[in-house]
Amino acid sequence: MADEETPTFAIRQRPTRRYPRRGGVEYEGESVFRLVPAADVDDAALADLLESVLSVDGYRYGDWFDLPMPLYLVHDDDTGDTFRVAVRDGRVEFHVLPATEPPGLRRLYERLREATDCEWSVNSHTSPAGR
Repeated sequence: MADEETPTFAIRQRPTRRYPRRGGVEYEGESVFRLVPAADVDDAALADLLESVLSVDGYRYGDWFDLPMPLYLVHDDDTGDTFRVAVRDGRVEFHVLPATEPPGLRRLYERLREATDCEWSVNSHTSPAGR
């Protein structure tokens, strides 16, 4: 259950999906929640922490991308929420998808907090479609 210190993860702007003629899917606009631990933690340790939390029952996830940073597609079976999670520059980022709702984001945040001995700050970044 969320306490007073848990961010609401209110989603002010949702990305929209676009399906180009050449195939694939693109997203226009974004909402990103950046979680920064108060302790100095490198990206490899953050990725290990994230994977240990995601390995708990209730999550399905995968790192299917060949990128220079960890990027996961996460599905929370309990809340039904799907979103992307990236680790970079000493932070964990939750990238909202069109159907993502706050409960899944809050739940993963709470589990990350519970798995560490430090406080976390959360800020958000939103950019509307067409920018």
